[in-house]
Amino acid sequence: MPNRPARGLPDKALVTGASGFIGSHVARQLVEAGVDLRCLVLPNDRALYLQGVDYERVDGDLSDPDALRDAMRGCEVVFHLAAIYALWLPRREEMFEVNVEGTVNVMRAARAAGVRRVVHTSSTAAVGHRAGRDLSDEATQFNDWSVANDYILSKYMSELEALSHHRDGLEVVAVNPGFPLGSNDRSPTPTGKLVADLLTGRLPFIIEGGLNAVAVKDVAAGHLLAATHATPGQRYILGGHNITFRQLAEAIAAVTGGKPPRLALPTSMVKAWGWVNEKWAAGVSKAEPSATHKAASYMAGRYVWFSNAKARRDLGWSVSPLSEAVRASVEWFRHFPV
Repeated sequence: MPNRPARGLPDKALVTGASGFIGSHVARQLVEAGVDLRCLVLPNDRALYLQGVDYERVDGDLSDPDALRDAMRGCEVVFHLAAIYALWLPRREEMFEVNVEGTVNVMRAARAAGVRRVVHTSSTAAVGHRAGRDLSDEATQFNDWSVANDYILSKYMSELEALSHHRDGLEVVAVNPGFPLGSNDRSPTPTGKLVADLLTGRLPFIIEGGLNAVAVKDVAAGHLLAATHATPGQRYILGGHNITFRQLAEAIAAVTGGKPPRLALPTSMVKAWGWVNEKWAAGVSKAEPSATHKAASYMAGRYVWFSNAKARRDLGWSVSPLSEAVRASVEWFRHFPV
């Protein structure tokens, strides 16, 4: 059954990263639930996916403590979603400055502004991996040191920082989304790029292994439920469907009426392909590569699968059918191809 609006939401809330993929869905659901919404938006951001949403805009970024405190004044709850989600950056320090140091700034500002609760958007990337097809859960210790890229490390570190501020009157909870699918994936995210490439035929092969796919609208609903039902100081995996890459390709083909790729590329070749792309980006193009060695190593040949039992049990969260999530993503990239 679909998620219902969370009861007991605050009168006023702030969302950082509200113009992004997940953030825009969180913002819209909050307004639909009757919350007086304030959004922290980068000064030059046109915030296209917030059009039609009734909210108060505050220009600023995570590096400005004063702007953060001003944005939080009068807000009972803060949803912290602002982060960089990328496989690679020309200046790798930026990932940690925004995702880790920015999170510390948010937590300090929340305490100074008298915020009651912060819902911190982490990632399943911050959760450890279990061998084979066993499901990881909230208690699985992070162990992906050899395959973690800067994004994964920054999400692991930022979650640790966020939860360390759960004390002395400030409640902090973390939510860990799986690989989200749906509308407003503007960049696109690496997950969305995979869907777009399969949709257009730019990816004529699949890889061994699997991922956890989840509808972005369900992830947003999980944020609202975390604001009202989560136990402070804990984290909750917002994971959907544990599927193989072949099953994802077949789900896309079922929506489009096409045929999924037949060729399965060996894991060693996928890693080599990522290595070549990364070297080309660093030495020649200076643009984000379609794959990197560590991103390929994290996914290829591994089943990055998670249990959502805790979120379903404690938050009353539910998951939409995979076909709905895939269809929403396909329709988005049909209208906004990349």
